[in-house]
Amino acid sequence: MHIHILGICGTFMGGIALLAKQQGISVSGSDENVYPPMSTQLEEQGIELIQGFDPKHIPQHTDCVIVGNAMSRGNPSVEYVLEQGLNYRSGPQWLSENILKDKWVVAASGTHGKTTTASMTAWILEYANLSPGFLIGGIPENFGLSARLTDSPFFVVEADEYDTAFFDKRSKFVHYRPRTLIMNNLEFDHADIFKDIDAIKTQFHHLIRIVPGNGLVIYPENEKYLQEVIDMGFWSKKELIGPDNGWQFKLLQDDGSQFEVFFAGDKQGEVHWELIGMHNVVNGLASIAAARHTGVPAHHCCDALSEFRNVKRRMELKGEAGGIAVYDDFAHHPTAVKTTLAGFRKKVGDKKILAILDLRSATMRSGIHKDTLLPTLSEADEVIIHKPAEFDWQFPEEQLEKLKSVQILDTVDAILQVVPKMVQSGDQILVMSNGGFGGIHGKLLEQLA
Repeated sequence: MHIHILGICGTFMGGIALLAKQQGISVSGSDENVYPPMSTQLEEQGIELIQGFDPKHIPQHTDCVIVGNAMSRGNPSVEYVLEQGLNYRSGPQWLSENILKDKWVVAASGTHGKTTTASMTAWILEYANLSPGFLIGGIPENFGLSARLTDSPFFVVEADEYDTAFFDKRSKFVHYRPRTLIMNNLEFDHADIFKDIDAIKTQFHHLIRIVPGNGLVIYPENEKYLQEVIDMGFWSKKELIGPDNGWQFKLLQDDGSQFEVFFAGDKQGEVHWELIGMHNVVNGLASIAAARHTGVPAHHCCDALSEFRNVKRRMELKGEAGGIAVYDDFAHHPTAVKTTLAGFRKKVGDKKILAILDLRSATMRSGIHKDTLLPTLSEADEVIIHKPAEFDWQFPEEQLEKLKSVQILDTVDAILQVVPKMVQSGDQILVMSNGGFGGIHGKLLEQLA
């Protein structure tokens, strides 16, 4: 059997390619931009990658074309598939039909923290010798791959609320049929496909509807929109994270690098890890609760997290030059920016932080968060915001004046020109973007050297 994947270099579609290859299926794929790290990961597995969407790139013997959600009508390969009547599926549908149908699915969902929480959960199950399969929208350092297929009954999946495909506008996660479901949080995001928060809540309730009665839903008790989703109808078991219910923590270090874990008032263990930030502590509790539902004792989960290594692009140190450290983080939403900077401040203490934020996501480009973004950057000593000139909106002037130091620049080159003049040995640079950002991390390190 042969499948061809349109949009193969996306993190999710690349994971589908790896899973299919591990099933013994012949795989090829095409994408507009074939680039590392996904291209490297796929090529190492012997998967043929083709640049561009010329229909001739789809092999004649293809049994099924898997269509990524970045594909749309008008794409030459999409039009060819439809005109020729080729067999096609979305990535989530293929995953459901070919991988998940016989598995105990553990799904991590939410606006923020999906990748990290899914990685934590997969690592706990691995530490417990359960050898889980997984598909994660990033590369967990403990595994070195974004997807893996095993004989284990357990499969961990990052459950994204983004739409499935041009022909299926439901959220991806409705295909996954989880028995254990983590919902980290819920905020407005993906302004390109959701008109308001109620539209996202509807999709999350579709997800709730497919969790079985003996399944478990895990979520923080103080998340207003998640509770509203639960109130729309709920048929499963639940465990909450928070000061008044279920799973709780007590910090042993203010930065979140060490904490005690409690369930129903009883201490379960301690976690001493390399991660920082309260958001990661809560993510860790959710992963412990999920793994416990599969049968792993909570104290064993704590031991596992103490050996957890974070996902690439989550507070990842890219290098040091001239005594200046350059970090990379995936934060691209006001809440994620705020929690990331708060954790980073506790990590570096009084050292100067230069925060560089890329307004790349569809939600940030739209200007929806222009009134709430700037206050989330207050922990930084200096701020550079990459805001391309074509964005036809402005930040509130009174908020710009409240920041210690902020520059709005419209190109990566402009940023590279000013940064060396702003920093000195001992300073910390934190770059936040959900894209490649023009390779800015390596370019900064070259300049600073």
